[in-house]
Amino acid sequence: MALSKDKKQAILAEYEDWLSKSEAVYLTEYTGLTMPDFNELRKRVREAGGEFHVVKNTLGQLAFKNAGYDVPAEFLTGSSAVGLAFSDAPGVAKAIADFSKEKEAVKIKGGFLGKELLSKDSVTRLATLPSLPVVRSQFLALLNTPATQLARLLAEPGRRVAQVVKAYADKPASA
Repeated sequence: MALSKDKKQAILAEYEDWLSKSEAVYLTEYTGLTMPDFNELRKRVREAGGEFHVVKNTLGQLAFKNAGYDVPAEFLTGSSAVGLAFSDAPGVAKAIADFSKEKEAVKIKGGFLGKELLSKDSVTRLATLPSLPVVRSQFLALLNTPATQLARLLAEPGRRVAQVVKAYADKPASA
């Protein structure tokens, strides 16, 4: 059944809204993926801070064009779906890449980080980066290390004095 013009406009507006809110977009093919598997993929992407949606190719091309993306024609052929990263671009890429390893029906076509075009290999490399929470914890540990070392350094003379006093206190009294 053909979509009415109003319905197409609503879908186009929704696509454009997704693109405006996302910091990264990953285009995939999903031919042969079962609905339970599709729902599992959506769940994993959602847990990584994104969304995963099926897109109509012609409306997708128009939405990408309106949003200022230069999409290669092969990205929007066949069965197309987009993974949208709203907060953690590497995390969403990892969720999709890991799922594509488990299910051959999912194939990464490419994507965009900001407005920069990414090849399939670039998306796969992006997926190897640590997720945002891991990067934050590594950064905090890096910031905390000098303070910890300084505290140890400042405490060392006092600790040595305390060891000397304790050694004299534990020494048997000589008569």
